[in-house]
Amino acid sequence: MSIWFTEKQTDNFGITAKIKQTYVSEKTEFQQLDMVETEEFGNMLLLDGMVMTTEKDEFVYHEMVAHVPLHTHPDPQNVLVVGGGDGGVIREILKHPEVRKATLVEIDGKVIEYSKQYLPTIAGSLDDPRVEVKVADGFMHIAESEDEYDVIMVDSTEPVGPAVNLFTRGFYEGISKALKEDGIFVAQTDNPWFQQELIKNAYKDISETFPITRVYTANIPTYPSGLWTFTIGSKVYDPLQIDDDRFHLLDTNYYTKDIHHAAFALPKFLQDILKGE
Repeated sequence: MSIWFTEKQTDNFGITAKIKQTYVSEKTEFQQLDMVETEEFGNMLLLDGMVMTTEKDEFVYHEMVAHVPLHTHPDPQNVLVVGGGDGGVIREILKHPEVRKATLVEIDGKVIEYSKQYLPTIAGSLDDPRVEVKVADGFMHIAESEDEYDVIMVDSTEPVGPAVNLFTRGFYEGISKALKEDGIFVAQTDNPWFQQELIKNAYKDISETFPITRVYTANIPTYPSGLWTFTIGSKVYDPLQIDDDRFHLLDTNYYTKDIHHAAFALPKFLQDILKGE
């Protein structure tokens, strides 16, 4: 008998994958965690019934979170990742030679543990000597930091459970304080088909906190609707104003210099969402 998993992305729509086997199904201190092997996308991490990452398409999300801000900042030496316990963003950060230290703050240590075991191609860089891993509350870590980081990346789940506070005006203001005077931050801000209010509110709050705010997109097939948004808040540097010599020749599968610029070309209906229309 075939076993299928369905993520109910709205009350009327979901995404379904055929499962070969289940490795982990555990209620952690913070959320329901499942690690499964699927026929189509390989090993898949689920949190509270939502797809977080898969072996087949993970590179899109992780590359777009990391390389857009790291190419925008001219000297990103000290980088923080809030969430991202699967380690994919850390892996991409370490491809940049300027980075001297990358700190990961993940609230749920079980995400780290099982990702190392079942997603080694994603989590394999967490033991790198440039990386410090902290099992702690990212919201509180930000609140206790000041003028410390060049780049902060918020690799959170959707705004449910432990990630609720990571989509608030106060959190963005805390990030601004935790960044150096020329710092940059980026957050995943969900999809424009089902989460229009979230995107509009995040853009408003971030743009009222940072002088330069930009939204960009990527195609991630296992995320709701496939079209995903990211929002950058920058104190000085504009991701649309980058000299070509800033771009490194990186080992990537999705991100390129041309994709960097093209990702900021938004469809009209998303532009209207950001305008509040």
